[in-house]
Amino acid sequence: QVQLVESGGGSVPSGGSLTLSCAASGVIDSEYCLGWFRQVTGKERERVATIDSDGTSSYVDSVKGRFTISKDSAKLTLYLQMNALKPEDTAMYYCAAAGFSSCRYAPIATDYAYWGQGTQVTVAS
Repeated sequence: QVQLVESGGGSVPSGGSLTLSCAASGVIDSEYCLGWFRQVTGKERERVATIDSDGTSSYVDSVKGRFTISKDSAKLTLYLQMNALKPEDTAMYYCAAAGFSSCRYAPIATDYAYWGQGTQVTVAS
């Protein structure tokens, strides 16, 4: 059984940094695409960053150069380092896992079968 538990959210001023963590269990690292999504109330869930089983990463344009996705395979933990945060980054952030080794087979939220409970990130203007 796959379980994902996020932590690390909080409130920061504009320009600040946060690191989100996602502890995974029941995941075989070599068989899963892992990702971070975010959602604002009333809007669709947005893919922020993904990482393949081989470590290849991908980012939505709005966070390129500011966010970094990484994973510790030994600890089965996914991270999202967020720098230069902007008010528009304010959202609930979720980690997710899809049963594909490559994230190119999981471009949208409905491709991900497993989700964490979410962690709130608030960036003050």
